[in-house]
Amino acid sequence: MPVPRQPPPIVATCPASLSLGVGVGGSAALSATDADGIVNNAVITSASIPGISLVDFVAAAGIGANASVTLNVGAGVAANTYPVTIRFDNDQSQQTSCTINVTVAAPAAVSHTIPQIQGAAAASPYVNTTQTTEGVVTAKVGTGFFIQDAVGDGDPATSDGLFVYTTAANIGTVKVGDLVRISGTVSEYTASGATRSYTELTNVTAIIRLDKDKVIAPTNIQLPYDDLARVEGMLVRFTNPLTVSQLEFLGDRGEVTLSSGRLEIASNRYRPGTPEALAQAAANQKNQIILDDGIFVTPTTIPYLGEDGSLRAGFSVRDLTGVIDFGAKGGGGAGFKLQPTVAPVFSADNPRADVPALVAGNIKVASANVLNYFTTFTNGTDDLGNTGQGCSLGSAVSKSNCRGADNLNEFNRQTAKIVGELKAINADVYGLMEIQNKGEYTVTKLVDALNEAISPGTGLKTYAVVPKPASTGTDAIRVAMIYKLASVKLVGGALSDADAINNRPPMAQTFQAANGAKFSVIVNHLKSKGSCPSGNGADADQGDSQGCWNATRIQQAQRLVNSFVPQVTAAAGDNRVLLIGDFNSYGMEDPIAAITATGYVNQLERFVRAGGGMPYSFVFNGEAGYLDHALASPALNGQVVDAAEWHNNADEPTVVDYNTDGKPQDKYTSAPYRASDHDPVVISLNLAAPYTDVSSSVRAAASGLVLNRSTGKWVGSLTLTNTSNVALQGPLQVELVGLVADATLVNASGSHNGAPYITLSGNLAPGASVVVPTTFSKSGSGTVRYSAVKVYSGTF
Repeated sequence: MPVPRQPPPIVATCPASLSLGVGVGGSAALSATDADGIVNNAVITSASIPGISLVDFVAAAGIGANASVTLNVGAGVAANTYPVTIRFDNDQSQQTSCTINVTVAAPAAVSHTIPQIQGAAAASPYVNTTQTTEGVVTAKVGTGFFIQDAVGDGDPATSDGLFVYTTAANIGTVKVGDLVRISGTVSEYTASGATRSYTELTNVTAIIRLDKDKVIAPTNIQLPYDDLARVEGMLVRFTNPLTVSQLEFLGDRGEVTLSSGRLEIASNRYRPGTPEALAQAAANQKNQIILDDGIFVTPTTIPYLGEDGSLRAGFSVRDLTGVIDFGAKGGGGAGFKLQPTVAPVFSADNPRADVPALVAGNIKVASANVLNYFTTFTNGTDDLGNTGQGCSLGSAVSKSNCRGADNLNEFNRQTAKIVGELKAINADVYGLMEIQNKGEYTVTKLVDALNEAISPGTGLKTYAVVPKPASTGTDAIRVAMIYKLASVKLVGGALSDADAINNRPPMAQTFQAANGAKFSVIVNHLKSKGSCPSGNGADADQGDSQGCWNATRIQQAQRLVNSFVPQVTAAAGDNRVLLIGDFNSYGMEDPIAAITATGYVNQLERFVRAGGGMPYSFVFNGEAGYLDHALASPALNGQVVDAAEWHNNADEPTVVDYNTDGKPQDKYTSAPYRASDHDPVVISLNLAAPYTDVSSSVRAAASGLVLNRSTGKWVGSLTLTNTSNVALQGPLQVELVGLVADATLVNASGSHNGAPYITLSGNLAPGASVVVPTTFSKSGSGTVRYSAVKVYSGTF
């Protein structure tokens, strides 16, 4: 016969002991919970002791919720030790009890003050010894509490604060404002990846309350700060406004990186290794602190989010007050943190903005990293519902090679954000990075969704996919291009460079604008800075802020401008080239320098920095910079009229992206914010037409035609006179409009708009004339006639 299943018991959380000084009194916080019931009562079952009671009982709000109560010890309780037993009951007639040994006694003597324990050196002079010290509780966190010497020693080299690492039960025996005398072991804690230790009191043997409602005035400090170790464990107030610099770990760790102003990565502004770059890198390290939430686990409620469900880099906070902590941080390593004692209030100094309003041109180009847009998902399914699917990487096909969305729901959420971003930008040409390398399928799905969003239910196709080049590489991701059908036409097919140095081949396409101007766009995605190689070779991290694989990126950049671009311009017959994409290199790093050394002009430096802004499209480790570039050839540079990033992604917390896993709350909306981890770059071109109609400045006089009987051709001439006061720039194209159908201009250079033309080299000065020979053949009867002569400056 089966044994009946026993219901889960009530679980109580009580301190083993509560120590108080004579005549002081105090309290301890108790709680209980039941996984399948509601804790609804608490009572002292041991012998009644005058002055010891339970107060402020709050029953559990529901099944599995916590009930809470406070054990209160009055100041008049005499010196002694009192075992106090508390019983908790629930709605299922279950009970559980805990016993707290309440000790009222004169405290032990202080062996050393907090400043003496801290000392002026990196580690405590009393490490690994048992000490008794005294301080006021300034803050409580998930793993302990902070105490601070009520007076301090007046020495800025020694901290007046100390962290007490202890149990939840001990944490419950103290309140902020309590003056406590505490005994324990002085320890030096070194977090994983940390380069320094943090002085703590551990293995606590006694906590005796001496007084209550004490107030510690915060010490005023500001960032940058030379050495926060001098105020570790202390209650501080930042007197200067602090700026949000990173939000990557807000959702999973409750962390916000703060600094005095935005931090720009040194190699975004200065050439790596220069004194200026080294100085900025050092300054950035002294200008950061992490605002934490005090619980050290994934928060159930994401802290600090505003009414719109977001908190953006660039927001600021004033009068930030809390205690200085030190420990592991998101992304690895460790750093100084602030555990707030006053709720931070953020100012929206960098609100969400619409697409940058660029100086108008006739063509808009955008570069967008779409952060692993895959139609095959990491769970082995795809957008059509097929199972057992995989993604290609090299010669292997596996679902483990897939990136991006885990399932169809995430894919639809991702698509909505990316489509919203692209629709808002409204570019004529887009270069896309991190599209699944699956032929044309995945990029076509994105274009279909974009067209549907622009013209719902109509089937109208605003955008089309640029047909892929011969090689898209063997990586799981590729670059791609899409274009607006009404704005530009394709000239020739797409090209790519499949050289072995390019793990993701760059892709080029030449376009023609409505005015006949040609230009070529090359989309790039250079080798990333991650997954560093082993050893100390040229591709290892050289410690110059450029990360690993820099040597490979330099080679990719050099091959791009020295080998691939010449192929593209030769095929296009035009030198106007725009290099865009994710170069995985910040503004002044070696690969970009290799490109600009050949004459290419950095448009974000030209327009954003020169306009007083900091160009950035990516945030890493609290520092901002731009990995996404717009580099124009000398022939195109003068026709670029504006460029900017749209900061809809990098400034947003990761927690608002399309993913559904690993988040305590779902803050997703379909709005185009955090569509990717990179900001798109938008470039405005004002392309000059390849030719200009100058007919109004020319007088054309035709001679009579004479039949050459030996050749059967009609021979004559046109005399063109420049009637303007400016030179007409050659080459000049002389077009004969309305030539009769049975006549042919034998010496024509070509045909334009169905009419033959003759090309003249050289300029035509004001008042000058030039004679243009003409030779015709004619098959029918009648004379050779044409209705007009048009003259163009430039080339067709």
